[in-house]
Amino acid sequence: MKRLKGRGMIVTVQGTSLLRVALFFIFFLIAVFTLSGMLTSLKPELRITSASINHAADTIDGEALYRLMGWENHQFLQSLPETEKTIRLSSLAFELSTNISLDDPRSFLGRELPGFDLFDGKILVAGEGTNYTNMPIESAPPLEVLQAEQEAALKNTEDINTGEGSGGGSVAPPNSTGDQKVVYLYFSHNRESFLPYLEGVTNPDHAYHSQVNVTNIGDRLKESLVAKGIGTTVDKTDIMGQLNEKGLRFSQAYQESRGVVQEAMTGSRDLTYFIDIHRDSRRKKDTTITIDGESYAKLAFVIGGNNQNYEKNLKFASELHHLLEENYKGLSRGIIENKGAGMNGVYNQDLSQNVLLVEFGGVDNTFEELYRSADALADVFSEYYWQAEQVDAQLNH
Repeated sequence: MKRLKGRGMIVTVQGTSLLRVALFFIFFLIAVFTLSGMLTSLKPELRITSASINHAADTIDGEALYRLMGWENHQFLQSLPETEKTIRLSSLAFELSTNISLDDPRSFLGRELPGFDLFDGKILVAGEGTNYTNMPIESAPPLEVLQAEQEAALKNTEDINTGEGSGGGSVAPPNSTGDQKVVYLYFSHNRESFLPYLEGVTNPDHAYHSQVNVTNIGDRLKESLVAKGIGTTVDKTDIMGQLNEKGLRFSQAYQESRGVVQEAMTGSRDLTYFIDIHRDSRRKKDTTITIDGESYAKLAFVIGGNNQNYEKNLKFASELHHLLEENYKGLSRGIIENKGAGMNGVYNQDLSQNVLLVEFGGVDNTFEELYRSADALADVFSEYYWQAEQVDAQLNH
C-alpha cells in the first residue's frame, strides 16, 4: 500500500512537472506572437532593421570587440597593455542605448537637426589636427549660383598661370610611361572656385566659377606628374553645366561624371588611376599649413563606404597619406569615409580599385598654395607608382 502511495506520489509529481512544461511552452508561444505583432505594428521608422543592427555593431569598435573576446580566451589580452585590458561596460552600454558617442560631439544633435547628416562622415585615418569638428564638408551652392546666370568678376588672375610644375625644366625623368596615359584627372564639381579670385564674393557657398576653378589645379597636377614620367590626361567636361542643361540637382554630379569616366575607361585601357579633384568648403585655418616656411593647401582623401572596392581604395589612399606624412608632414588631413543617408557613398570608386577623391584646400586658399600641394601630391604619387611598377615587374619574372 505504501508502495502504491509512493508510486502515486511519483505519478503526481511527474504529472505536475509535465503540466508546468506545457504551460511554459504555451506562454512562450504567446509571448513570441505578441512581441512579433508589436514589432510589425510599429511605424516603419521605429522597427528594428538590419541597418539598425549594423549600426549597433559599428558602435562596438575593433578594440572593444578584441577585449570582449579576451574574456573568453585570455590569450587575446596578452598583447594589450595592462591599462587597456579592461572595457568600460557602462560607457559601451550608454553608446549602444543612446547612439551618442562621447568622442564624437556630432552624435548629440545628429538625429535632431534637419540636414545634419551631411556632416556624418567618419575619420578612418586622422591627419595632423583633424577631428570631428573640422572634417571636410560638401555644401551645395544656391540654385542661382549653380546656374551661373551672373558670375562674379575675376581678380588676382596673375596667380592663376600654372608656371612650371615640380621637377620642371628639360631634364628627362629616370622613368617614363612613354606614350601611355595612365592617370586620368576629372572634376565632378568642376566649377568649385576660390574666394581670393572672385570679386565681391565673401560667402563660401557662392565660391563657384566657370573659368577659374579646380580644373586649374588639374592642369598643374598633370604638369607635375608628366615631369615625373607619368603620362596623364585631364578631362575638363563641364559637369555642372550639364546638370543645368538637364535640370539635375547638385547631388547628381557624381552620376553625371560617372558616364564621363566610363567612356574614358572604354576608350583607353592604359588608364589605371583616376583622381576626382575637389575643394573643401572649410575656411583657411582648417585647410592651410606651413611647411619649411611655405604655405600649402591641405589635402584630404574621401572614400565612399558603399562601394565594392572600398578596401582597395582605402589601401590606395592610405599609402599616399603615409607618404605625405613622411615627406610633407601635416599636409594630409587624413582619410574620411562617407556613406549612408544624405551622402553619395560611392563617388564612382566602384569603377576601379584605384579611384581617389581628393579635396584640395578650401575656399580661401590661393593657387600658389594649391599648386605647391599639387606638386607634393605628384611627388608622392610618383614614388608610389614606380614602386608598384617595380613590384609588378618582379612578380612577372
